[in-house]
Amino acid sequence: MELETQKNHSLNDFELLKVIGKGRFGKVLLVKKKISGELFAMKILKKKYIEECRQIEHTRTERKILARVDHPYIVKFYYAFQSNERLYFILEYCSGGELFFHLNRARRFDEERVKFYSACLVLAIEHLHSKNIIYRDLKPENVLIDEDGFPKITDFGLSKEDCKDPRSARSFCGTAEYLAPEVIIKQGYGKVVDWWSLGCIIYEMLVGLPPFYNENKKYVYMKILSEDPHLPDFLSSAVKSLLSGLLNKDPNRRLGAEGADEIKRNPWFFDIDWVALEAKSIMPPFIPNISDPANSRYFSEEFTNSAMSSASPNQLSPRACSPTYDGFSYSSSPIEPRCAFDTEFTIRGEVGQSVV
Repeated sequence: MELETQKNHSLNDFELLKVIGKGRFGKVLLVKKKISGELFAMKILKKKYIEECRQIEHTRTERKILARVDHPYIVKFYYAFQSNERLYFILEYCSGGELFFHLNRARRFDEERVKFYSACLVLAIEHLHSKNIIYRDLKPENVLIDEDGFPKITDFGLSKEDCKDPRSARSFCGTAEYLAPEVIIKQGYGKVVDWWSLGCIIYEMLVGLPPFYNENKKYVYMKILSEDPHLPDFLSSAVKSLLSGLLNKDPNRRLGAEGADEIKRNPWFFDIDWVALEAKSIMPPFIPNISDPANSRYFSEEFTNSAMSSASPNQLSPRACSPTYDGFSYSSSPIEPRCAFDTEFTIRGEVGQSVV
């Protein structure tokens, strides 16, 4: 990133190129910073929807976590600013698109490719857990592939901070197919729910569907609580052992209950050099074919063909600051890596319940 003085950014600092993602509360755009030509992902959230759906606390948590974490397999956070109607996160752009896109196209991956992605995710989750953060939403849609082929976790809207106790979280949140049993029965849960979700995503990459898949969510929950995953014969004995450990319904006996090192020692990962992997000195098994970084070939046309009109500058007052979101602005400038209000982001007059 170019050397620059600390400043509050606005929508006027960026050229809006195309939509590359959509969510319940807004869109993700590919944008170019006018002064430098750098590409970023701009996540836009509509304040009205956030407030109506009681998601202010979730948004607060996401903003705080993004400013706290720094890891090669987690998307980088560069700026945040707001207008009268919207919140803007400026994030690292991963031109390889979502893991979901590639998995949907290939149906399933070979074990070596799955092992590489899985090992990177182990390191990312380990980093979050070291900061007492539960991720709570690991799924193929929330894993991005960068231009070099490395996976990166994104979207911390459902994450929870300050989770030292194994039963400190109680919210029923996440995506049905990847929920751990203890989340469904609402008994209180901790960091090990992320290892369950990792087991689900590993299974899905290998087999082509999540281990407890059903079109009816009610039956998904029933299968998670009462059935063992079917492990096809084409899977190696080593990965079967890993999956059985990660998908143990007892959180106290689940692989990872004693920390990430327990997973790293599993025989399936015997040939992984964890130090080299964290340094990104291992060649990814798949490298996106991207001649032009702004090319959106790895993003769904459902997104890229969408209009960007809802984010146009003439509908906004870019430097307006709602008191409800005091301290939201942020810049990771090398001159001054903190936002004007530090990494704390105070919300007044919030609606909804706290994230637990």
